[in-house]
Amino acid sequence: MSTANPSTIPAPLSVWRQFHALTKPRVIQLIVFCALIGMVLAVPGVPNWAQVQLAAWASLGIWLVAGAAAAFNCVVEQQIDAKMRRTAWRPTAKGELGNLQTLSFSAGLCALGSAILYFLVNPLTMWLTFATFVGYAVVYTVILKPLTPQNIVIGGASGAMPPVLGWAAMTGVVAPEALILFLIIFLWTPPHFWALALYRVEDYRKSGLPMLPVTHGSEFTRLQILLYTFVLFAACLMPFIMRMSGWFYLAVAVLLSIGFCGYAIALWRHYSDALARKTFRFSLIHLSLLFAALLIDHYLP
Repeated sequence: MSTANPSTIPAPLSVWRQFHALTKPRVIQLIVFCALIGMVLAVPGVPNWAQVQLAAWASLGIWLVAGAAAAFNCVVEQQIDAKMRRTAWRPTAKGELGNLQTLSFSAGLCALGSAILYFLVNPLTMWLTFATFVGYAVVYTVILKPLTPQNIVIGGASGAMPPVLGWAAMTGVVAPEALILFLIIFLWTPPHFWALALYRVEDYRKSGLPMLPVTHGSEFTRLQILLYTFVLFAACLMPFIMRMSGWFYLAVAVLLSIGFCGYAIALWRHYSDALARKTFRFSLIHLSLLFAALLIDHYLP
């Protein structure tokens, strides 16, 4: 009999860190934040304790299912991830976690999150969240992403669902106001990801994924980013037009949208990797502050 060398056995904490990395924590934080905004806007005035508890359970359930989708994505794309500097560090890409381990982890998170949403929130939210899981993990990752340069546009519907999930969690319905929030994220997604793809174009080319800068070139992609930011500008005004928000939100939305359009114009006229990277980072600031402004405006007198 041989005894395993203790130095070759990974410490439990490092294993848990690997599983945690599979859930793409930074992405999940933004997803849950957007879902929480949907929850807050769905409740007039200050929520009571029962509504706070409901929102907490809904946030946990959405976090778990979103984490499950991210882990499943890591399994499907492990070969692609290994070829890209941005993702080569992932435990699945490095072979530190096997497919069975990761799939079991994903299934466990999805089952637990779905049970929380079904029994402690409402069935509609559970089914919408599960549909989002299928949309991202299967329709986008398996079918659209390797098939068409419009993958981000079509697949963006899954990423735009969090406010709808949050609204459904608190009300049991999908209201027009929730669809406006969906539209904002849906239009925000292409310029956000295409800015990233511009300065990571060689990674995407090596991976074989048909991202827009690979299939249609930099100039065409920059034009699409510019056009999308203009349409997004209009969509960001809709919460004010539909009386979901007031003047504070309008001021913030206009300033942020002018900033995003400014980056898009500069990127279209004079490209550089540094500017594409700044545009990508500003897109994250844009969405985060836009939804934070909705939250603040909701409680202003």
